[in-house]
Amino acid sequence: MILLTYGQLFGQSLSNKIADAFQLLEDDIHTKHGIVSLTVLNANTGEVVFAKNDHVGLATASTLKTITTITAYEVLGSDFKYTTDLVYTGNIDANGTLQGNIVIKGSGDPSLGSDRFAQSDAEVLLERWVNAIRETGIKKITGGIIADDLLFGGNQAPPGWTWEDMGNYYGAGISSLNWRENTFSISLSPGARVGEPVRLVGTEPDVSYLRFINEVKTGRKGSGDGVYAYSAPYSSIIALRGTYGIDLNKKIFLSSPDGAYAAALALQTALRKQQIDVGKPATTAYLMEQSGHRLSPVSTSIDRYESPPLSKICHWFNRVSINVYGEALLKTIALHKNVDLFTDEITKWEKHYWAEKLHIDTGSLKIEDGSGLSPENRVTTMTMATILAYAKSQAWFGEFYENLPTYNNMKMKSGTIGGVLGYAGYHMASNGTPLVFSLLVNNYTGPTSAMRRKMFSMLNALK
Repeated sequence: MILLTYGQLFGQSLSNKIADAFQLLEDDIHTKHGIVSLTVLNANTGEVVFAKNDHVGLATASTLKTITTITAYEVLGSDFKYTTDLVYTGNIDANGTLQGNIVIKGSGDPSLGSDRFAQSDAEVLLERWVNAIRETGIKKITGGIIADDLLFGGNQAPPGWTWEDMGNYYGAGISSLNWRENTFSISLSPGARVGEPVRLVGTEPDVSYLRFINEVKTGRKGSGDGVYAYSAPYSSIIALRGTYGIDLNKKIFLSSPDGAYAAALALQTALRKQQIDVGKPATTAYLMEQSGHRLSPVSTSIDRYESPPLSKICHWFNRVSINVYGEALLKTIALHKNVDLFTDEITKWEKHYWAEKLHIDTGSLKIEDGSGLSPENRVTTMTMATILAYAKSQAWFGEFYENLPTYNNMKMKSGTIGGVLGYAGYHMASNGTPLVFSLLVNNYTGPTSAMRRKMFSMLNALK
C-alpha cells in the first residue's frame, strides 16, 4: 500500500520525487483500468530525468497541437502569412456594370473573418472588400459572388473525427477559404419546465439556407449546456439534440457545413446593402465544379489581404485550442512540401519527417489530424517530449513558448477528449534544471476535474 503523501516528496532528488509522485497517480483508483505515461527530459541536454510507459502510444487529445505547431514553425516560419485575393472575372462597362463575377480566392487562412484579430474581423473585411469593389468602379454585378475554395479540394473534415463532434464548433471542417472559423451561433429559449422542448429563436449570422431538426429538451437548473449538433461538411440539415438548462442564457456555437459559401453569401449581402446589385446567387468554386462548371482562369485583382503572421495564429491555436487552425496548418504544410492533400498522406509525411530528423521510431507517432480531436491519434510521451525538446533549440522557440497557456503555474498545452487527459510543456525545476515533459492519461474514470487536480499534483514534483 502506498503511504506517501505529496508533502513527503520534498527533499528527495528530482528524479526520485517525480517517480514517487508518478506512482501515486498510477496507483490511483481512477486510473486502475487505464494507463498513465510520463516522460520528463532535461530540456537542454535531452537526458531522461524520468520516464514510465513512455514507449506506449496513447491518444493525445489537444496536446498534439504542440507537434503541429512545431512542424508549422519548421516548414512555414514564424513570419508566414496567408493571402486572400479579391478579384473579378469579365469586364466592367462604361456604366459600371461588371459582366462577370467577384471571386474571393482563398489560400487556407483559418483566421479569415475571425474576431480574434482586429484586421480579420468579418465586418472589417466586408467593409474593406465593398470599398475596394466600389473603388474599382463596379456599381452592378451581372454574375455572382464566388468563393474559390479549390486549393484544398473543397470543405473537408479528417476521416477520424466522430459524428458527435463534427456538427459542433470544435469539429468544423476546413477548406482553402474559411470564414469566421467556420462557425455560427444559435440562440435558444428553454421551456417553462424540465423536459419541455427548447425553442430555436435565432442564428448569427443568418443561415436560413440551413434546416434545423430541433430535439433539444429543457434541462434541470444548473445542468448547463448539453446541446450537440449533428452535421458534416456540405450538410443542409443540422440535427440538434441534448439538453439546455432551464436557467441558461448563452449562445451555442456550431460548425458551418461550408464556410466558403458563408463567406460568399456574407459579401453578397454586404454589397446589396450598399445598393450594389448582384445578379446570381452566391456559390463556391467547388460546388460549381460539382455541377460541371469552372471558374474563369482570367481575372483582375481588386484587393489582396494578408493574415496575421503564423506566430499570432498559433497563439490562438494553442491558447484557445481552435481545431480548425490545426487542420488548415496541416494542409498548408502539405502544399509547401508538395505532399498530397489527403490527410493520411500529410500525416504520413509528418511522421517520417520527425522520425528521420530526430531518429524517432515511426511506430511512436500515429497522427490522424492536426488538432488532436481524432480519438485514433497515438503518440508516445517520449516522442512528444523529444519534439518539444528539439523546439527549445530553435530561433523561433521564444514565440512558440509564449503561445502556450499557463496551467498550474506551468507553461503547457492541455488536451481533453473522452477518457483522455494530457499536458505537455516546459518548466524550470527548483534546482535549476530546465525540463520538458509530456504526461498522458488514457481511460481514466471519475470526473475530469478530479483527474486534472491529481495530474497537477503529480506535475508539482517537477517544481
